[in-house]
Amino acid sequence: MHAAASRFGLRLTSLAAQCLTVAALSMTTLSVRADDIADVQKLLAAGKNTEALQKADQYLNGKPRDPMMRFLRGISLSQAGRSAEAVTVFTKLTEDYPELPEPFNNLAVLYAQQGQYDKARNALEMAIRTNPSYATAYENLGDVYAKLASQAYSKALQIDTRSAVAPKLAMVRDLFPKERNSIVAAAGGNANQPAPVVARPAVVPPPPAAVLAPPAPVATPPKPAPAPVIAKVEPKPEPKAEPKVDDKAAERDVASAIERWASAWSRKDMNGYYAAYTRDFNGGKGSRKDWEAERRARIVSKRSIDVEVSNIDVDIKGDKATVRYRQAYRADSLNINSTKRLEMVRSGGKWLIAKESAGS
Repeated sequence: MHAAASRFGLRLTSLAAQCLTVAALSMTTLSVRADDIADVQKLLAAGKNTEALQKADQYLNGKPRDPMMRFLRGISLSQAGRSAEAVTVFTKLTEDYPELPEPFNNLAVLYAQQGQYDKARNALEMAIRTNPSYATAYENLGDVYAKLASQAYSKALQIDTRSAVAPKLAMVRDLFPKERNSIVAAAGGNANQPAPVVARPAVVPPPPAAVLAPPAPVATPPKPAPAPVIAKVEPKPEPKAEPKVDDKAAERDVASAIERWASAWSRKDMNGYYAAYTRDFNGGKGSRKDWEAERRARIVSKRSIDVEVSNIDVDIKGDKATVRYRQAYRADSLNINSTKRLEMVRSGGKWLIAKESAGS
């Protein structure tokens, strides 16, 4: 029997031999039963579903458990579009005769028509469990799995249009060309090879179309912005850098100047002593002249003078220097050892004393 289900095409199988064996004890005569079954099959083949169903019901009134006629009655109901009643018939057959795989197969056909592919899969797995050599059930099961895959791929595309399953969906759909628009159920028959009965196709809604994302608009590259006009800036003349002073050399020059000053003081060389100071230095005496007179009287009056400098520490800042050092002064009976501080400036290439004080 061909029972309709979208995009499935399956081979016919014969239930006659097994059904006749199971029902042998309930028949009055085998020949009478075979004639009745053949009559119903001929009516179905001619498309006379109403007459076939009436004859099957008449027969089953006397033999309600006959598996073959019940099977044909299920086919009649299927072709008449009474799928719910057909499901009931085949379900009851699987319960009463679980050793027969064909009722499971035809039950799967009806479930597939209704889009209940999980139930169809379960029924086909039962058919295979009943008869592991049932090739038709294997083929049907493969088609059901393909249908489930098609639904899953379609759902994936609906959720995420960027999904890469579109080629897979197309490949699965190619398995079922439009001309194969029916699922083939197991056919009832007898030992005389009765002709298969073709059922009226039932339309099953196709799987939801995949929602494809609209092509992304091609972005028009923005026009390049005009090149900025860079104003010509005349470079400012760099100020002439002061000659870099070699601090180490300057420190040595300062230390040498202090040592020459101490030496002139020790020798009572007043010209050399005065030359160690700036021209405006007055030592707090009011005038340079007064300071020079006071220093001459003090220094020259001593019988001997010895001035030693040590621990000289020089801090250079440009043309100025701060000097800290230890001074040992011995003159006649005096012996003084103290810390001194000098503020010096560079003038005319020489380091001169601008200010002197005791302590740090």
